[in-house]
Amino acid sequence: MATWACGMPARRLLLLAALRGGDPCLARGSGGGREYSKDHESSWFRSLFVHKVDPRKDAHSNLLSKKETNHLYKIQFHNVKPECLDAYNSLTEQVLPKLHSDSDYPCDLVGNWNTWYGEQDQAVHLWRFTGGYPALVDCMNKLKQNQEYLEFRKERSKMLLSRRNQLLLEFSFWNEPLPRPGPNIYELRTYKLKPGTMIEWGNNWARAIKYRQENQEAVGGFFSQIGELYIVHHLWAYRDLQSREETRNAAWRKRGWDENVYYTVPLVRSMESRIMIPLKISPLQ
Repeated sequence: MATWACGMPARRLLLLAALRGGDPCLARGSGGGREYSKDHESSWFRSLFVHKVDPRKDAHSNLLSKKETNHLYKIQFHNVKPECLDAYNSLTEQVLPKLHSDSDYPCDLVGNWNTWYGEQDQAVHLWRFTGGYPALVDCMNKLKQNQEYLEFRKERSKMLLSRRNQLLLEFSFWNEPLPRPGPNIYELRTYKLKPGTMIEWGNNWARAIKYRQENQEAVGGFFSQIGELYIVHHLWAYRDLQSREETRNAAWRKRGWDENVYYTVPLVRSMESRIMIPLKISPLQ
């Protein structure tokens, strides 16, 4: 049996404390914090048993993604020369909306941002291809014949330090990322999972997403198919940083949220948070 501290098994207490950024003895508050109730005693008791995922004989992309929409997403990360960021944003705002509004291209802009906290002088673009991989190939072939777009790429290349992209599918249990009015800030939380753990991650978040819906902060959840693999992106919207803090703290007051944290933290190799500001053209404002 693991060492006990402040009335909780040490391993679980340290995991929760690490996620909350606090003292292990306050992870389920004593003193000024909320008391550790019998409900939560039964909660951690259940966690002593190994949480197993039913064995499946299918790709996790088929088990976890939405079947009814057949959407494919592309996320782009552009690291821009610091002196060129304004010019980059202006050029982007001139060209990308034309692709979004042209019915000949089976692609939609989902969101466009500059990173505020995280990697500096960075632009993030999220695209949706309606019709999956055939729509992606169709769009790419048409862009090769689009002279305005080719000139845009040539001019853009002068402003970039580096760029990378990933092809993503959306989790079946997450919200469809739809346009929303602002002003909002957006948080892109990126998790690099241990290989072989994607289904277990999905099983836990399928139960846990309900704890993060009350303030309509959940925008979209995605996992990588091409590019770096076993990557998960969760996209959240908040009015401001204070609203973000209050919303995240409120989740810890809901029975069951701590179980999701307990089961999913061991699946993660590393994680990153970006706070992003929408560009003028972004459907997500």
